[in-house]
Amino acid sequence: MSATPTGQPGSTPGGRGLGLSLIVIATAQLMLVLDDTIANIALPSIQRELSVSASALPWIVNAYVLAFGSLLLFGGRIGDLFGRRRVLRVGLVVFTVASLLGGLGTSPEMLIAARGLQGLGAALVAPNVLALIATTFPVGKPRNSAMAVYAAMSAVGITAGVLLGGVLTGMLSWRWVFFINVPIGLAVFAGTGTLAEGQRNIERLDIPGTISGTGVMVALAYGITRGGEHGWGDAVTVGALILAAALGALFLWLQSRRQHPMLPLELLRDRNRSGSYATVLFIGGGLMATYYLLTLYMQQVLQFSPVMAGLASLPVSVGIVLSAGISSKLVERLPPRAVAVPGLLVAAMGMFWLSTLTACSSYVAHVLPALFVTYFGLGMGFMPMTLTAVHGVAEEQAGVASALLNTAQQIGAALGLALLATISTSAADERLPEAARILQEGLAGNDPGVVATASAALSHGYTTGFLAGAGMLLIAAVVVITAVNTRRTQGAVPTDAGA
Repeated sequence: MSATPTGQPGSTPGGRGLGLSLIVIATAQLMLVLDDTIANIALPSIQRELSVSASALPWIVNAYVLAFGSLLLFGGRIGDLFGRRRVLRVGLVVFTVASLLGGLGTSPEMLIAARGLQGLGAALVAPNVLALIATTFPVGKPRNSAMAVYAAMSAVGITAGVLLGGVLTGMLSWRWVFFINVPIGLAVFAGTGTLAEGQRNIERLDIPGTISGTGVMVALAYGITRGGEHGWGDAVTVGALILAAALGALFLWLQSRRQHPMLPLELLRDRNRSGSYATVLFIGGGLMATYYLLTLYMQQVLQFSPVMAGLASLPVSVGIVLSAGISSKLVERLPPRAVAVPGLLVAAMGMFWLSTLTACSSYVAHVLPALFVTYFGLGMGFMPMTLTAVHGVAEEQAGVASALLNTAQQIGAALGLALLATISTSAADERLPEAARILQEGLAGNDPGVVATASAALSHGYTTGFLAGAGMLLIAAVVVITAVNTRRTQGAVPTDAGA
């Protein structure tokens, strides 16, 4: 594949420049992950002020997730074609402007549209941030350390989003959960000059592949989201999933016949890379679904306030930060499978531990250690799979490879959340239909008997979801054992091996 240099191909900043580049990349990733959760705490305030209907309220979150997940592959491909730093800058501008519009929103429609625009900006930023790690940091310790920071920012952003959302909404206004992105986005944009542009292709953008590929992600993400809300037998849900399958077949057919496809299929022919993508799909589902269910458990059953629930979720960040640092050292000496499989088994054990929670469980003695173990294991599994997915990819395909990784994580998060939330709700309804509403009525009426019954039903639902999550992580471990068989470590390669 031909490529045209932009600047000095293969050159990377050194010393202090690498440190500044890492700060820029980490801050960009933190900003994107913050928006996955920061608006959740503000939803009741938004609903009251803008008179948002109950059916429209979830789309303030879903609009961002759908646009983000469905356009990631497109964002990675145009980064390969037109320059990753250039596309990153465009994405930052779109994201920042959309955040400003969201904060100024005067109607539900305007706010939902702004969230969708935020998702577009995030899809342009995310794959190119990850690809810029590969083009900016040399193979070996510098790149492993950068990847560990990248993974840690994902964990910190999830918890920080809940904490920051609660503080900003309580002290200022819900509008500040969007306004906060404006100074962060401007600061990151100013720092992008420290990043290496790398190489830029002279190929043409695959328009049919872009339309069909984006359509697959839109239909699949919409079907998953709607299935979690309306059930998997819903006609629209089934139709969306059938459409996704049809567009997927068309997309693969087109890609197999294009000279310069949007998705080079040789990326998926590597069993190690395909296995990594599949594993990240499960990890993304386990990470988001566990956080969602546990947040509800703490707020509904343990009666934590939103801010307290955010504080109580800090072990999520601590667990992943610690495991990211440890695993970044281990993958320099051990095969990726030797690090990821034990990590996934530890995470499954932590999830099984969470499945033993009751309405009377202690946070300190039960929730805290189980939560830490789960996310420590997830971090151990995520780090080597991330490195394996982008390791050995030609520089001109790094954006697409990174986009596939992000897409797997986002779609996995949507699918895992929808599946485990559905399992949890069904299990709770078997004990007591509409247990969450009855719990609120019992609390309002100061009826201890009703509160105890509803809390027990909700706990049963959440723990059933955790048990299913443990099984999901065991499947992920089997995928790694059977598919990821590379013995190459992520240590430094000889200098004559090429950039």
